[in-house]
Amino acid sequence: MKALVIDDEELARKRVLALLGKVPEIEVSGECSNGKSAISEINKLNPDLIFLDINMKDMNGFEVLQKIKGTSKPIVIFVTAYDNYALKAFDVDAFDFLLKPFKDERFFRTIDKVLKISKSEANSYFEKRIIELFNLYKLKSEKGNNQFKLPVKQGNKTVLLNPENILYIKASGCYSEIFTEDKKYVLRDSLTNLCDLLNNDSFVRVHRSSIVNITHVKEIVHSEFSEIDARMSNNKLLHISKSHKSEFLEKIGV
Repeated sequence: MKALVIDDEELARKRVLALLGKVPEIEVSGECSNGKSAISEINKLNPDLIFLDINMKDMNGFEVLQKIKGTSKPIVIFVTAYDNYALKAFDVDAFDFLLKPFKDERFFRTIDKVLKISKSEANSYFEKRIIELFNLYKLKSEKGNNQFKLPVKQGNKTVLLNPENILYIKASGCYSEIFTEDKKYVLRDSLTNLCDLLNNDSFVRVHRSSIVNITHVKEIVHSEFSEIDARMSNNKLLHISKSHKSEFLEKIGV
């Protein structure tokens, strides 16, 4: 069985590669650090198994899977830092998920499942399961959404942020700065991915470099030339760009 490891974090790739080295039934075909190269390598190498990070800088894992060509699809093991209710609830026959940071025994349990699955079975379930998982992953407004926590690694621990406590998020290079009332957190993820993860009823993009939680908008400040700013509950002023103004005002109900 040939395997391909896809993750934009080098340490995460090395961890999976090291563990695969202990499985004689699996031959590692290669590794990829971004979605674009992953699509190319999957279509070229036609691996039987891929370990796929959901959140990468250039695209997410679902977008990668949608661009796989051919009829023979690989068995997919999602690797993610998002302890999402959708992932936990997902029945794993044709593929599984590993929640970072995972233990060795959890990895080898997954491998045992993979080795028992035939390629034909994996193919027959592939499309159906990808669609189901994508829909569950994107679901925001159902009952389970209030259980969602955004994991942010801080040194040797992971803080699980309640989205309700997030005031706004600003882009900073390859990172996103997440602001609560009393603290700033830094997450290696894009604003686009965070927009997809967070509840669309509460969070709105107001600028190419910022997202706000409308429940923490204290007032709207009008200035010259019909420009507006949002004053947050911590008194921070955030500019609302013209391209996002209409959506912001609609969300606010103005």
